[in-house]
Amino acid sequence: MSDFCGVFPYLVSPMNTDGTVREAVLRDLVDHLIDKGVHGLTPLGSTGEFAYLTWPQRKRIVEIVVDAARGRVPVIAGVSHAASAEASRQAREFEELGVDGILAVLETYFPLKEPQIFDYFAAIAHSVQCPVALYTNPSFQATELSFDVVSKLADIPNIEYIKDASGNTGKLLPIATKLNHKIKIFSASAHIPLFVMMLGAVGWMAGPACIIPAQSVKLYNLAREKKWDEGMEYQKKLWDINMSFQKYSLAPCIKAALEIQGFAVGDPIPPLRPLGAQEKEELKQIMQKVSL
Repeated sequence: MSDFCGVFPYLVSPMNTDGTVREAVLRDLVDHLIDKGVHGLTPLGSTGEFAYLTWPQRKRIVEIVVDAARGRVPVIAGVSHAASAEASRQAREFEELGVDGILAVLETYFPLKEPQIFDYFAAIAHSVQCPVALYTNPSFQATELSFDVVSKLADIPNIEYIKDASGNTGKLLPIATKLNHKIKIFSASAHIPLFVMMLGAVGWMAGPACIIPAQSVKLYNLAREKKWDEGMEYQKKLWDINMSFQKYSLAPCIKAALEIQGFAVGDPIPPLRPLGAQEKEELKQIMQKVSL
């Protein structure tokens, strides 16, 4: 089993209005996050606006991140599609580009039953040699990974992780207790990682780690040292960040915050809209508070 652990920021996708990637900005962001101590990078997660990108755009983003990382930290690239064959093709191409792992996301249009959900993730895993992390987020997806499906998928050797964004620690408990020898858990977001680490999670993948990387790493270290009381007080300080992206939508909020920090990542991809002046000022004040 591979040993991915720690804080993996979901990278934004800095785009020009003509559809090209802002390569220099993305490279600077990669260097910045690694310098702040993150343990890995995840391009094309939810914060990366993958649903709004063409395949050439997705591929270019992953190429840049892999090259910019230079092996300093692992890169786990997001793969998503409604069709198993296309998702598998993307995974193979990303593996050829040098990613260290695949984050498998299921997009749906028609409702799927559990055997079909299993088949989708299994197809991706069988198409590559590298480790695969399952992704589930019932807020965005019409389907949800049940314990039974996760249990069956965990028998596939290179499905080694699950990133759960449900916020339901009760759902994670049987995975943590019954499947801990097969599959490791990554938490989500800025508001529950400490709780999930208490269940035995190995880290978290989250968009807010792009704007508070050092704070995220500090919280992770407190959890690893089992300093739960101190960690809880520190996690409370990050709560306003979590409330911001719930209020303003994840990618627009993270991109606005990065712009405030000096990274010219550009606007979110339409039909997403950038934050207004008043919203950006509110976000700026929250960030100043969190950075104290």
